[in-house]
Amino acid sequence: MSEPVEGPRGQYHALKDERPEHAFLSALERGRLHHAWMLTGPEGLGKATFAYRAARRLLGARPDAGRGLLGSDPADQVSRLIEQDAHPDLLVLERRSEGGKLRKNISVEEARALPEFFSKSPSMAAWRVAIVDAADDLNINSANALLKTLEEPPERGVLFLVAQSPARLLVTIRSRCRRLAFRPWPIDEVAGLVERRLGLPPGDARALALMSGGSPGRALDLADQGALEIDATARALVLGDAPDEAEMLRLADTLRGGEGQARLDLLFDRLAQAVSERAEVERPEAWGALWDRLMRIPGEAASLNLDRADVLFSTLADIRRARA
Repeated sequence: MSEPVEGPRGQYHALKDERPEHAFLSALERGRLHHAWMLTGPEGLGKATFAYRAARRLLGARPDAGRGLLGSDPADQVSRLIEQDAHPDLLVLERRSEGGKLRKNISVEEARALPEFFSKSPSMAAWRVAIVDAADDLNINSANALLKTLEEPPERGVLFLVAQSPARLLVTIRSRCRRLAFRPWPIDEVAGLVERRLGLPPGDARALALMSGGSPGRALDLADQGALEIDATARALVLGDAPDEAEMLRLADTLRGGEGQARLDLLFDRLAQAVSERAEVERPEAWGALWDRLMRIPGEAASLNLDRADVLFSTLADIRRARA
């Protein structure tokens, strides 16, 4: 028996919000399928999962109504080929490379593969499909290369762009796509899912749901990242008794390596939340100025390749001054 495929490529469950699937199926059944679809909304709401569900339908996988409107049979040959990244009529552009490592962005060379891909006729299916996961990861050169495909819509070709922050994309890209919005879940429903899936106490599950902004996928990722512990540390630094130096050194060690930037982003998000709460009760100008710095620092650290431990200790000094 083959190992299950991780990520949206191997997801077959029905999506909670069926409105995007209704809109897509309606266009398909009326013969008015747009050539480019922008899937928007916060991370973790199933946008990439939808893209693969739609791709399986277009590429001829056997439907399975028990798995939702765009449900497909996982045992079908088309589904298996897509899982193995071996379907000749599907092209996926993403930052994740072989071995699971994340690159800085989707390169222009990869984006330039789109026109050639869509210039060919489908070989196994009625359509050719490309997925860009995520369009936010395009740099200016790769975005311009993708734009060429949108300016000359391919026959029997459909492009799905996953976009967490569509406002960052070129206006000329946004204007050529039909948008499908994926909406956050109610916080109570996210908390219930986290509680059932991870077996967490209700209070912890709700805290993760609130941090996620109503995104179930994001809430589960936050749990994996140790968000509850990071939030407790951030609140202690700003609102309570600051942790001792040994704990700060341990925290600095976790910011190194491949996942360090994600942990830094999460830590500063929680610090900003705690600072915002403190600004509501005392010295709003001083704490507000610190909040502004906290919102800028992670991006500067990434773009300038700063040492994350140095960034942390510099920020701790800023917090101590604000508390004095």
